[in-house]
Amino acid sequence: MDRWPAVAWVLLLSLIANCLKTVHARDFTVKDIVYLYPSTTPYPGGFKCFTCEKASDNYECNRWAPDVYCPRETRYCYSQHIMHSTGESISVTKLCVPLEDCLTTGCRESEQSGEKICTSCCEGNICNLALPWNETDAIFATISPLNNSERHSTNSFPLLSCVYLLWLFGT
Repeated sequence: MDRWPAVAWVLLLSLIANCLKTVHARDFTVKDIVYLYPSTTPYPGGFKCFTCEKASDNYECNRWAPDVYCPRETRYCYSQHIMHSTGESISVTKLCVPLEDCLTTGCRESEQSGEKICTSCCEGNICNLALPWNETDAIFATISPLNNSERHSTNSFPLLSCVYLLWLFGT
């Protein structure tokens, strides 16, 4: 009969130890994203972006981002990161946007408050995992050409033939 209280204590302590193990780091990996956001696209070329408005940091934004597809009229994932001069995050905003909203990426200093504002855009499914912290991160990254027109293959044989003949007869 003396053993049961000891067994109960061991079980209670092991339960507490297991609860302590479930504490996670405050950042996501690509593996986490694939696990959290599995699905098929509702339309050809459909994609998702992390989306949030004025979250306190990247973790809070990515953690609570809704799992929805971007509207058809958008093509890129946009991230805006506002920081104190010390580099501490103030605000994180992530959205699905059209091309026009991605033409002014980079970092700038706010004249009123002295805060640093960095924006970036990317193309691809949930590509805006990380935040832009500096000019190196604040870029517009695409995986396809920016123009929507297809490349027309031009036949350069006549042009090269003319250049060759001019060279041949000019010497």
